[in-house]
Amino acid sequence: MIERTLTKKIVALAEKFQVITLTGPRQSGKTTLVKAVFPALPYVSLEEPDIRQIALTDPRGFLSNYPDGAILDEVQNTPDLFSYIQSLVDQNRQIQFILTGSSNFLLMEKISQTLAGRTAILHLLPFSFAELEQGAQSFDDYESLIFKGQYPRIYDRALAPTDFYPAYIQTYVERDVRMMKNIGDINTFIRFIQLCAGRTGQLLNYTSLANDAGISPNTAKAWLSVLESSYIVYRLEPFHKNFSKRLVKSPKLYFYDTGLACSLLGIRAAQQVNSHYMKGALFENLVINEFVKRNLHHGERRYPYFWQDSRGKEIDCLLVDGEAILPVEIKSGKTISNSYFANLSYWRHLNKLPDSAGYVVYGGEQSLQTSIGSFISWRELDQILFLGSD
Repeated sequence: MIERTLTKKIVALAEKFQVITLTGPRQSGKTTLVKAVFPALPYVSLEEPDIRQIALTDPRGFLSNYPDGAILDEVQNTPDLFSYIQSLVDQNRQIQFILTGSSNFLLMEKISQTLAGRTAILHLLPFSFAELEQGAQSFDDYESLIFKGQYPRIYDRALAPTDFYPAYIQTYVERDVRMMKNIGDINTFIRFIQLCAGRTGQLLNYTSLANDAGISPNTAKAWLSVLESSYIVYRLEPFHKNFSKRLVKSPKLYFYDTGLACSLLGIRAAQQVNSHYMKGALFENLVINEFVKRNLHHGERRYPYFWQDSRGKEIDCLLVDGEAILPVEIKSGKTISNSYFANLSYWRHLNKLPDSAGYVVYGGEQSLQTSIGSFISWRELDQILFLGSD
């Protein structure tokens, strides 16, 4: 088992909370992680129909089988259990429940009603660069990593991305989407996901997306919320604090895993990434995902921002911590070019910052400090010490 960064945070919070809730995409490693951290607790999968039926029809009797607590997997399938768990932890300060779920919307809705203040909530995404490196997984180039993605099962079972991701989407649609609201034609919904993949790294235009999918803008917004709540996509919000110029207010769209995005785009080999029109956007997505994971896997639910003004000047990624702002430009090119600093220089001037402020993450192998700033190889993002750093 590749050790997960989140392990340390889970162990620390379990000493303070009787209920730990771990959410994240399907097959991101939640079950493996909680079984390893809490080996003494019995494990129960609430996706098994017979077990789920007992929990639904006799929740009190079901929970009586676990006097010391349990790991309850995919617990959003049995919403009535939450009230009974609340009662148990209020009566018994020694009992421990670990709840996992892949549907953030259904899970958080029930938690807010019954377990608010009683549970710590953590989020587990697919492997980070650091976790893959620790597990002795290496890549000759970033195109291979973009294509393969970072879901644990691919590495654990040595699965081909072309086998894993179509099955993943099918499972996601059959198990998760049908539980959600606002989903009518499943084929149209799958087409909608594919259209989202083609908009990776772009400003989100609901009307355009809806027109291309053949649905209404309100339906597009509802379906996008479904994709967000089940950890398929996320929106990167624009940063507009303390600026007087006209700024873009629309968010950008990204996928939690680039391998999944590649599959939806019809990319069937790592070599195709190199010449694909979405290469730059996929590389940008790959790098931003690492900053998202750095935060979430340290228990910090914070996402980066981007910045863009009406003249087209843009910073791909802003890492924000209170009043501190760290700008990061992301370029898929593998050869160092001073032109990569054009937007950073504009940002520095606007904010009256020194020439050394910020970084350019690029597709090359060597990190380098120059007179106009720091080039950081995609392999060495740990050199950008900021949010979530140890």
